[in-house]
Amino acid sequence: MRVWLALALLICTVPAAAATPEERLAAAGLSLPAVQPPVATFANTVRSGNLLFVAGHAHCETDVVKGKLGREFTIEQGQAYARRVGLCLLASIKAHVGELSRVKRFVRIMGMVNATPEFTEHPKVMNGFSDLMVLAFGPNGLAARSSMGLSSLPSDAPVEVEAIVELNK
Repeated sequence: MRVWLALALLICTVPAAAATPEERLAAAGLSLPAVQPPVATFANTVRSGNLLFVAGHAHCETDVVKGKLGREFTIEQGQAYARRVGLCLLASIKAHVGELSRVKRFVRIMGMVNATPEFTEHPKVMNGFSDLMVLAFGPNGLAARSSMGLSSLPSDAPVEVEAIVELNK
């Protein structure tokens, strides 16, 4: 019940006039960063039918944050970083499809949290990402999600997220 109440409050903070995901983000004072090219041999996004598979995203700014949850970062700092990762992921989606309004819904999210062995609050960290998707897409931003802790992530990023998104035809 608390989760749905929080989601309803989050959705209600966006002005009704904000019709597109980009407008909802702008109304919340958020903007998409520049898309960064992949750091290895892979594509940021691959489309198959109406599904868009989005590769794991972490850093997309020049100000690279490094470290582990439970050591360098608190849950709240991890949530803020997961939100930044969400903006990076949305920038890649927009680069592939043109407009975020082409997204029908988020289907699956896998969140990876770089954490100490004692850290167990991975789902709370990933709420930073999921809350952003609900802000931008309303109920269609809410997806099936896994949140797991790992002993390391590429470039020592605190969070990495990959997604499967259904597109409008």
